[in-house]
Amino acid sequence: MSRRDLSRHRIITAQDVEDAARAGVVELLLQPGAMLTPEAAEAVARHGLKLCGRDGADNEWERLLNSAEAQPFKEEICAVGRKLWQRMYVDGNGGNISYRLRDDAVLCTPTLLSKADLTPADLCLVDLDGKQLAGGKARTSEILLHLEIYKAVPEARAVVHCHPPHATAYAITGRVPPTCIIPEYEVFIGRVALSPYETPGTKKFAETVLPYVRTHNTVLLANHGIVCWADTVTHAEWYAEVVDTYCWTLMLAQQLGAPLSHIPAEKAEDLLAIKQRLGLPDARLAGDNCPVCDMPERPGAITTLPAGAAPKLPPAEMDALIEAVTEAVLKALEQKRQS
Repeated sequence: MSRRDLSRHRIITAQDVEDAARAGVVELLLQPGAMLTPEAAEAVARHGLKLCGRDGADNEWERLLNSAEAQPFKEEICAVGRKLWQRMYVDGNGGNISYRLRDDAVLCTPTLLSKADLTPADLCLVDLDGKQLAGGKARTSEILLHLEIYKAVPEARAVVHCHPPHATAYAITGRVPPTCIIPEYEVFIGRVALSPYETPGTKKFAETVLPYVRTHNTVLLANHGIVCWADTVTHAEWYAEVVDTYCWTLMLAQQLGAPLSHIPAEKAEDLLAIKQRLGLPDARLAGDNCPVCDMPERPGAITTLPAGAAPKLPPAEMDALIEAVTEAVLKALEQKRQS
């Protein structure tokens, strides 16, 4: 095996790696604690070189993170990160992306880094308990959300969490968009769920999505944003685009002052059949006899209550309802007394 001794160098540069690769070297010997520049780490992965000697560098997880197998998925995560930033679905260091590389190892984005600036060398590798296995930067603080989805949904290979403004607007009002309006939304998203609020990054926060993720690929996170899962990172990002564009379109339509037209329920059944053939989840396919179409709360509205939520009446309407119920009860008691 051809090896190059770089143990005298504290920092390994991309030039060091490229020189070794041109010479036919397949293994680099590093000193304990040696650091690779991001460009050097990318070059190691691109050439498939093995690192030995550096603390943690020659273990199984470091090799997997820097392997040719992982490289295309790392590049896809970075490409999706740039798309999220360009579409203004993330700001600052917000949002996070992951891909289940193996049953026991998940690629994820690091904390405190803009998704516009991601490089493959920035990514981390964690296990299904959230322990970081490899990577020079600390993993995202919200990885537990992704891991709960992976453990609950075997089909999930990728998760994207972001804060698209139009979908998040629904999430902060405790409402979801009605269904049966635009075919593409019905097929790819459909009835969206809304999970309750918990502090981001905590185990409780991660567990809020568990009642929904088996029958939904997109969940609105109360007062926070959205999370989408799919078979690829790119497809998960597509779902974020579909749901935010749908919410935006409904907001624009409401400004026209005309009622929304709805897809008839029998035609919506055709869209559900397409969805089922594509293998996409939908609570309406569970056979619980729930209606295919969620109608708005009132004519002209673009909101409806999430599944299982009780309607909240304005104070004046609630007072009137209480008064009517009280009068009816007193009247019934008086009639019973007189009889």
